[in-house]
Amino acid sequence: MRRRFVIEAVLVATYGHLLVPSRPIEYVVPYSSIAELYEMRDGVDPVMDDPDDDGHVKLKINELITFFEDSLNRKKIEKAMQVPWRESSPLLLNETIQFTVVHAVDNAHYGEMFDPIETELLLTGLKLGIPLLSDQFEFQDKLIEAEVPVQVYDIEDFEFAVEEGISTSELEQFNESDRF
Repeated sequence: MRRRFVIEAVLVATYGHLLVPSRPIEYVVPYSSIAELYEMRDGVDPVMDDPDDDGHVKLKINELITFFEDSLNRKKIEKAMQVPWRESSPLLLNETIQFTVVHAVDNAHYGEMFDPIETELLLTGLKLGIPLLSDQFEFQDKLIEAEVPVQVYDIEDFEFAVEEGISTSELEQFNESDRF
């Protein structure tokens, strides 16, 4: 069974170990984070501080854009974009990694405390009942402070999340207990 995680598309390009998981993985990506890839690739601001790292990450961003622009993948994404909260059919990167693109819609409920991409990430995690992967400590702290009932793993804990993280049924029980 594939482990599912909500993630920003740029993190997959930035952290190479996310592309070599020990188990099959499904990355659920809000469409707005794919659109952000174009801004990062074409923008003048560096993505990484080190120029060599920045060039490498921008190359990986371009490869990811090419993957999403593949005609079959593009059709699957376009179909998902027709209805709010629709998930695309799986986009297969290789035998162990697949992506699902979600037409996430920002929601004012969390919009004051989180930026639009963060809001879409947490709402996607809540709606689908799956954990988030993030490299932003501030975002993780805000999730805890706002008592958002979603599981979040730091990118550095990726292997733990894949191998021993909270199962979907445990997360559903966690979410159910928070409702009462």
